[in-house]
Amino acid sequence: MADVLNRRRRRHGRGGGPDGGMREAALAYAALGWPVVRGAAPSTLGGRACGCDRIGCPDPAAHPVSAAWAVEATTDADTVDRWWSTEPEANVILPTGRVFDVFDVPAGAGVMAMARMDRGGVSPGPVAAVDARRYLFFVATRSPADEDEWWSCHLDCVPETLEDTPGLRWHCRNSYVTAAPSLMPGGERVAWIRSPQDGRTLPDPIAVLDVLADACEEFA
Repeated sequence: MADVLNRRRRRHGRGGGPDGGMREAALAYAALGWPVVRGAAPSTLGGRACGCDRIGCPDPAAHPVSAAWAVEATTDADTVDRWWSTEPEANVILPTGRVFDVFDVPAGAGVMAMARMDRGGVSPGPVAAVDARRYLFFVATRSPADEDEWWSCHLDCVPETLEDTPGLRWHCRNSYVTAAPSLMPGGERVAWIRSPQDGRTLPDPIAVLDVLADACEEFA
């Protein structure tokens, strides 16, 4: 990914990247072939957590600004550049179920799982931290033969197996995650623990899920 970031710096004349400015990060993700879309930013008004128009937003600064996000998400550099040039403080949202899925787990379970994967020779792939409370594990997108095997974290559907993996959320089709370096209402930023590498194959989701499920069950 470093090569991608360097090319972006030279092209646009600015520093940054997934741990730099929002615009630079969005462009770098798009260059990796990861569709991006603008996300709501934290509110600058006292008493509110999210900068969107919704009073009592249930997911402050962690959702797209547009209800048409699934259609708008793009890897087109000119579009991405225009969006963040107009709204430089917009957070960066990555739709899931297209290039990758994301397993979302409590931070404690994530730390435990990463240690086990390292010892067992299982690649965890890219991993990000959100608010020091959640870890996001990026894995290859899987198209299950059984529709009951998947669920969207942003739709009113919960699988019967959810109780078997407490704290685990599987972001796949019709879902999304907030990407580094997006700013959360508490002042912390989403940050890469293990950043994506240009050209690196994302890990098999089932291999990662096996370890995460055990860690979540023990951590609960």
